[in-house]
Amino acid sequence: MQPELIEKFRRIKLLLLDVDGVLTDGRIIFGSRDELKFFDVQDGLGIVLLRRAGIDSIIITAKKSKAVIRRAKEMEIKEVYQNSRNKLKIYNKILERYKIPPQEIAFIGDEIIDIPVLEKVGLSISVPDARQEVKEKVDYITRKQGGRGAVREVCDLILKTQGKWEKAIAQL
Repeated sequence: MQPELIEKFRRIKLLLLDVDGVLTDGRIIFGSRDELKFFDVQDGLGIVLLRRAGIDSIIITAKKSKAVIRRAKEMEIKEVYQNSRNKLKIYNKILERYKIPPQEIAFIGDEIIDIPVLEKVGLSISVPDARQEVKEKVDYITRKQGGRGAVREVCDLILKTQGKWEKAIAQL
């Protein structure tokens, strides 16, 4: 990894996440009562490790789903913004609320709706199967696919570049 990219990972104090295509593989299964989504258990542990190292995560998604609320609770994510088609508006609220400079915020997105926020954060990230328009705008493209460990990959990089890996895993 280039030194300038390592430095971007070192500065992160807040991780923003899209859901479909990032925390999930993008598939949605409609059952008779609910929709089902596939989440990766390793991504969840990565987010928990970040939180224990003092780095919060926030979900910003364009869809609304009970499954997202349930999964966010399991991952110790306290803020979830659903039905958020204007993600930049939510991002600006987060900036105001947390008083964190943009260069200390990372966002993982995969779709063109994510581009306005990806262009504002200090570390912009996508998954390999993101839209080409998205991949052309980001600082880092994960090796792992969305819903298949991409978020964990990012969490591990943040923790390791910040020297917080050992402390985070010692709390398991």
